[in-house]
This record gives sequence, C-alpha cells and structure tokens, in this order.
Amino acid sequence: MGANGAGETVLAYLTRRYRHSSGEVWARRIASGEVLRGTVAAGATDVLRAGDALVWRRPPWEEPAVPLAFAILYRDSELLAVAKPRGLPAVPAGGFLTHTLLHLVRERFPEATPLHRLGRGTSGILLFARTDSARRVLSAAWRRGEVEKTYRAWVTGIPERLSFVVDAPIGPVPHPRLGWVHAASGEGKASVTRVRCVGESEGNAIVDVEIPTGRPHQIRIHMAVAGHPLVGDPVYVAGGRLAETPSLPGDPGYWLHAHRLRFTHPITGLGIELECSPPPRLRVRP
Repeated sequence: MGANGAGETVLAYLTRRYRHSSGEVWARRIASGEVLRGTVAAGATDVLRAGDALVWRRPPWEEPAVPLAFAILYRDSELLAVAKPRGLPAVPAGGFLTHTLLHLVRERFPEATPLHRLGRGTSGILLFARTDSARRVLSAAWRRGEVEKTYRAWVTGIPERLSFVVDAPIGPVPHPRLGWVHAASGEGKASVTRVRCVGESEGNAIVDVEIPTGRPHQIRIHMAVAGHPLVGDPVYVAGGRLAETPSLPGDPGYWLHAHRLRFTHPITGLGIELECSPPPRLRVRP
C-alpha cells in the first residue's frame, strides 16, 4: 500500500481502492479473517500507515459446471480453429476462469491467441493465431472486413421475406445490473446484418446470417430489431429493446452457431473456408 492510503481505515481503503466489491462485501471478508494486515488478521477500523501490506486470502474459486471439451477443425503452424460447445465461455469473465475454452486450448497449445469472440451460449468455430505474425495479419484483415462470417440461428416467428438486411446502429444503452450493454441505439456505430431463411422448426425460422460488421451481440440485437429475436434470448426482445428484467448478455438460453468462416491464410495467401456442423436444433431437415 502506498502513502495515499495512510490514515484511512482498512475498510475505507479497500472499498475505495477496489470497487469491484461493495463496502458490505469487504466488511464480511474482513470479519471472516480473509484480509491480513501484514501477517495478522486486519480489523475493519484499523488505521493504515504508509508501508502497510494488505492481503486478501480469496477463498477457492468454484466455477459453474459447463461442457469442458472442444474439437479441432483446422490446425497448421500458424493457425488453430476449434469447435466451441454451447454453454462453454470463450474467455475468462463473469466468474469463469479455468472453465473456459481459452484455458482448455492453452493446455494443449499455450501459444494460441483468440482472434475473435463467441458468446457463452454460441457454439461453433473459434479461430486462434499460433504466431504473432499470423495474429497481426489476420487482425488487420478482420478490421478491414475481409473475413467472412456466417452464423446459423433459431429465431422466433417466420419472417415475411426469405432474405433481408438489418442496418440499425449498435451502441451502449443503460442496463439495470451492469450500467450499460450494447443494444440498438441511434447514437451507436453503423452495423449491417444479412439474413436468409433456410428452414423452419416448431413454428419458428432457422436462418443463416452474415455480419460484415462485428459489433458485440450484433446478431441477437439485429434479429430483435427485425421483430424476430433469437428463441430463448434472455436479454433482447422484439423491437430491439432490452427485456423488462434483462439477464446478463453472457447468460445462455438462445440458439446461435458460428457455422462458416472464410479468410485468406495470413502466410500462404491461400483461401481458407472452415465449416462446423450445427447442433441438431439448428439443422435444416429436407
């Protein structure tokens, strides 16, 4: 602890310095003996001096059970593409650390760096770079819109047109639990989603979706704007609004699958097209 905390109580300092937890939470941690001042348990009203060391002995992290597997779709010395199962978080966040695709992949390929993100409830292709040069080249191609992404989704209702485009801007809007989330917003960034109906299931449509732009939760938002939110989506409802009591955007429940990925290999210059078979719910039956 630096001199800027001298004269404060332990509770006041931790509450001010580490705002990811409330004062009530820090008070419980201190009372349970989780916070040490030096080598002894700290008291909430202890007054700090310059040079004091505070240590929080965090209890073991218990992560929710999720699918802990992935399949390799493509691998060479530069790239790795894997199939992420529905329900497995892609990267650490929201209480997940080791129960993530990134952790599982790096157990076998410690050099792998993800080139994009998929939501926890989204299954399908996730592409990793295995070298810095591949990462730089493909990241630039992604920013230029040169990577083609096709998703498969199950949406509520049957659209009147077999194909259509949604171009509502996407930006931050207020959220009761997180402060803000991405959603349809007139002040947001330009976004384009191309939709094509490919089948029906239980009175709802199965669609293929291409996104030249890649805003957070873009497909979920734009399908809601079009009046056909994803079946089971706990956040975005028809019209592009947030649900009255929205869940967190990372919560599962919806049906979305990263189906195809097309790009130019960053080293060889050859065209690469990857495909990951959708789960049974999203398969189109003859």
